[in-house]
Amino acid sequence: MFSWLTNAWRVPELRRRLLFTAMILALYRLGSWIPVPGVDSAQIEEYFNSQDGTILSLLNIFSGGALSQFAVFALGIMPYITASIILQLMTVVIPRLEQLQKEGEAGYAKINQYTRYLTIILAAAQAAGFAFLFQRQGALDANFGRGALIVLTLTAGCALLMWMGELITKRGVGNGISLLIFASILTGLPLGIN
Repeated sequence: MFSWLTNAWRVPELRRRLLFTAMILALYRLGSWIPVPGVDSAQIEEYFNSQDGTILSLLNIFSGGALSQFAVFALGIMPYITASIILQLMTVVIPRLEQLQKEGEAGYAKINQYTRYLTIILAAAQAAGFAFLFQRQGALDANFGRGALIVLTLTAGCALLMWMGELITKRGVGNGISLLIFASILTGLPLGIN
C-alpha cells in the first residue's frame, strides 16, 4: 500500500526535497509556539478561551493555533493570500498590471514583487489591529514602544513565513504556501474533532 513512499525514498533527489520540506514545516511549527516579546501568552489564551466560536477562533485555525498564543507566526500566511487576491483583482482594474501580466515571466516576477510589498503592509496593519484589539479587551499590557515591537515582530514573522513558503516551492515538494496553510489546518484538526 505504501510502496510508492518507499520507492520515493530511494530516489536521492526526492528524499532531499522531502527532508527539506519537513524541516521547513518543523521550523514553522516551532515559530508557532515562540511568543512575541513582551506578551503574556497566558492572558491571550485566556481571552481566546472566553471567545469560543468567534471569527478569532477561525483565524486561530488558519494560524495553526499561533494566534491564541500570540506567537511570532500568529498572522500565519493569510496576509500573503489576501495580497495575492487583491493584486489578481487589480489586474482587471489597473491597465499597467494587466500589461505586466501579459509580459510573461518578467511581468509575473514584478507582480510577485508587488504582492510581497502589499503583504508587508497588510501584515503590519493586521498586527496593529490585533495588538489594539487585545489591549482594548485587557488581554495585553502594551505601551507605544511595546506595541511597536509587537507589530514589528508579527510583520517580520509573516515575511519569514512568506519566504519559507517560497523556499518550499523552489527546493522542496509542492506549493509552499499551500503546504503552510495545510500544516496550520492540520494542527487544529485534533481539537476540531471533539
